[in-house]
Amino acid sequence: MTSRTDQIKALASENRMQILRLLMAPGTEFSHQESADPETVGVCMNLIAERLGVSQPTVSRHIELLRRAGFLTVRKQQKWSYCARDEDALREYHGWLAGSLGIEEAS
Repeated sequence: MTSRTDQIKALASENRMQILRLLMAPGTEFSHQESADPETVGVCMNLIAERLGVSQPTVSRHIELLRRAGFLTVRKQQKWSYCARDEDALREYHGWLAGSLGIEEAS
């Protein structure tokens, strides 16, 4: 079970927020990925690291925190790991946060 603490920690980093933003449109942001379709399989961790300008171990740590929070799925295919957003988990967190803070949807 994902804890709210893990979710809050996962979103407390600009790099992790940037990863989630980039993965909003993987086919556009990572159209140059040749090893697998970024829309259906996900985006290779190495390409995310390259895009952020950080090392592969650094991006792995960020991705692990996002995965533990439930916001990303990681799929291994051959020797690569591919990341995709978990839209259901992100929506659920958004609903919980809005309800916890009494935020109403704008009309």
